Amino acid sequence: MSCLRWVLLAGLLWLAGCATTNAPGDPAADSAGAPAPQTTRPSGAAQFPSGSLRPITPAEAARGGVASLTAPADLWERIRRGFAMPDLQDDLVQDRIEWYSARPDYLQRMTLRSSKYLFYIVEELERRGMPTELALLPYVESAFNPQAVSSAKAAGMWQFMPATGTSFDLKQNAFRDDRRDVLASTRAALDYLQKLYGMFGDWHLALAAYNWGEGNVARAIARNQKAGLGIKYSDLTLPAETRMYVPKLLAVKNIVASPDSFRAELAPIDNHPYFQTVEIKRDIDVALVAKLAGIREEDFRALNPSFHRPTIFAAGTPRILLPWDNARVFERNLEAYDQGEYASWTVWTAPSTMSVAEAAQRVGMSESDLRSVNNIPPRMLIRTGAALLVPRSATRSDDVPEQIADNGQLLLTPEVVTRRTVVGARKGDTVARLAQRYRLSAAQVAQWNDTKVNAAFKAGQKVVLFVPVRMASAGAPSTARQSATRSPGPVRKQAAATKRSTKPATAARPRKTAKAARR
Repeated sequence: MSCLRWVLLAGLLWLAGCATTNAPGDPAADSAGAPAPQTTRPSGAAQFPSGSLRPITPAEAARGGVASLTAPADLWERIRRGFAMPDLQDDLVQDRIEWYSARPDYLQRMTLRSSKYLFYIVEELERRGMPTELALLPYVESAFNPQAVSSAKAAGMWQFMPATGTSFDLKQNAFRDDRRDVLASTRAALDYLQKLYGMFGDWHLALAAYNWGEGNVARAIARNQKAGLGIKYSDLTLPAETRMYVPKLLAVKNIVASPDSFRAELAPIDNHPYFQTVEIKRDIDVALVAKLAGIREEDFRALNPSFHRPTIFAAGTPRILLPWDNARVFERNLEAYDQGEYASWTVWTAPSTMSVAEAAQRVGMSESDLRSVNNIPPRMLIRTGAALLVPRSATRSDDVPEQIADNGQLLLTPEVVTRRTVVGARKGDTVARLAQRYRLSAAQVAQWNDTKVNAAFKAGQKVVLFVPVRMASAGAPSTARQSATRSPGPVRKQAAATKRSTKPATAARPRKTAKAARR
């Protein structure tokens, strides 16, 4: 009986082996001996390969098919492992290496500044399967300064122009500029670079297009194709800045790859997140966030450079970035906070076009304070619908709604600066005709000359007008006693106006006046 039991057990084991392995040459295995697809098994069941196993060949190992089991402690080493962009055989690369190597202080400042943002960028690049050289691009664009603004008005560490930023959904309003936002601008930059690589199939050309514009690069390629020339980056005729652009990036890459070879010192950066994302549900002052997080306000703004107002509006920006160890501190302190309002400021929308003085009176501020807080320059009016930052009050205590927090703009229009001038009436001129010629209202012309709206003037009669300065300079020569004013009052007596003029002015032709107005 015992022998029979052993025979049955051996038979079961033999059958199980047949069910779970494929013999060499079995149709279930592919021609290279790779395992066939595994069948689905219930959760928790033992998993067995369904095909034959084979060792990894030396050639496969040399191609990098084996991943390291340990993550590097140093972020620079992690970046080196992800380098995938081809080199560029160009003397400009060596020229830029020498330039950076000769400026160790500059290199040190850049790398220290980048330590707040670099881990996040590398994570995003790896998640998308993009070369990690691109994490070094902000060194070339802005020296990793999120507050950088170029002479062409490109902003942020990825240097987005206003229109390009808008096309990649980077909000630019009265309260924030997402071109400076660490997360939003990185997302937009990598989206753009992926798009450009998809267009050109070459990272050097994609980078040239990022700097010069895809249309310009496409036209440069088309010109070379028509002329039978090469279409690589080094073959194209490029502006000086774009010609130097890729060599700059590759120079930084080479220094990062082997800093000792170039006598360069890279500030150590841990392979660990520098910041955490924290959600906010109420409008809150920047100063209060810094206080509750236990950090300096300038440190908060370094991680959240898109905010350029003293209050964060949760409906438009429901998340903030805080240093890794301070995020939990902030959440704990915010939960226990019971010392009054979270936000000192809110938004007031102008119901009509008005002066800054009138707006200040309506919101209970001094004119100088309203100008200062909202960066309103002199000689400007506030337009209908303008979103202005004003103090919270009993009547303005609600959080700012999403529509305003996301799209509010400071809408301004120049004050109309006028100049008093005296012109000679032509034969047949009436109040209405002169008003039409100078684009004024007939009621104003009549009031300034103490006459009726339907009155007519004699040829050569002197007529007082208050016209915009540009129109006055182009349309009617100045008299000896003309003066500019922002709020012209009526001229009480026509005779008095005549006495002030020492010489009649020649009336301007309507065509010239219109041309001046268009300017």
